[in-house]
Amino acid sequence: MLDDSVLEDQQRLFELDTGGLLRMSALGGAQVRAAASAASEAGVDDLAGDKPRALVLLSTSGVGPAACRLLAALLGPSCPVPVVVTDVMPTWIGPLDVVFAYGADGGDTSLAESLELAARRGASVILAAPDEGPLAAAAAGRARTIPPRIPVPEPLGLAHAFTAGVRVLTALGLLETDTDVLADSLDEQAERSHPGNEISENPAKSLALRLADHIPLLWGVDEPSTAVARHGSFVLGCYAGIPCDVTDYQQAVHRAALHRAAATVGSEADLFADPTEETTAGWRVVLLSTRAGERARFTEQTATAALPGADVLAPNESQQGDGVRGSLSLAVGFDMAAVYIGLISGSLNGNDRPVSAAR
Repeated sequence: MLDDSVLEDQQRLFELDTGGLLRMSALGGAQVRAAASAASEAGVDDLAGDKPRALVLLSTSGVGPAACRLLAALLGPSCPVPVVVTDVMPTWIGPLDVVFAYGADGGDTSLAESLELAARRGASVILAAPDEGPLAAAAAGRARTIPPRIPVPEPLGLAHAFTAGVRVLTALGLLETDTDVLADSLDEQAERSHPGNEISENPAKSLALRLADHIPLLWGVDEPSTAVARHGSFVLGCYAGIPCDVTDYQQAVHRAALHRAAATVGSEADLFADPTEETTAGWRVVLLSTRAGERARFTEQTATAALPGADVLAPNESQQGDGVRGSLSLAVGFDMAAVYIGLISGSLNGNDRPVSAAR
């Protein structure tokens, strides 16, 4: 069981956090500013006026797949440009296409081969990745590069990957957002989630308590929310050692047996279930909602009516209506919560590796 008394003990948290993960999980705002600045220096704004035949969002691992899915989800079905989310370069890539790629590791040879193909075919390539290894060699002189400037472990680097992609979409005229406002929003969230704040006033500690010692069912009410859930599952696996079920709510409904069982979680039937039998007692149903648009709000209402015991995770009122800010804030909230759980549960050895991996 997670000892919530440790969550209220700032000094103890700092003693456990020998690798500085709490501080680094709070650097989302700094990552946004750094990525936006690096994108400008790389010449991403030169894409303005381009009307690509297709936009390819490419990543193989780390925070990249969820970031690319979130970018595509925010563009939505009304996007005037076909969007492809993939882990390998399409064979049809050509000079009329734009590629945004994220690399978790400069030594990713598979991603390097994809970038070489795109560059050889004349596509416009923007790469957010460490400036080293085969990736850097593949991009040298043939791609606009946005390297991370804020040193954080890769699982805590979503803000960098996402912002780099947002700057590309903004330059292409496909998305509108103010990265300064985005960064300020993450700074405010980090302040509220500071280790010195009590659980009742700390969204990251509160989320950590809700997820710890449970198997979370992270169900998104729309595509951006589901992409956020995928990132949440990733970072909880990295730091907290917690397995998650992730899907969109429409798909969850079609998994009829699981949905019926989830409807009892937190209810009287679940509360008085026999713990010696197979039950849902260890589940935590979390409905994620960006609350950006009528469809998301309607689906959230439908889902909460069907799952009365579910927790709802949504942006605060100041962020609602802004899909970019709301989505990234939800995702970064998982980063902080995962670190809190990992430190207190002992699944970390004080840095970014699980205890078992460090031995």
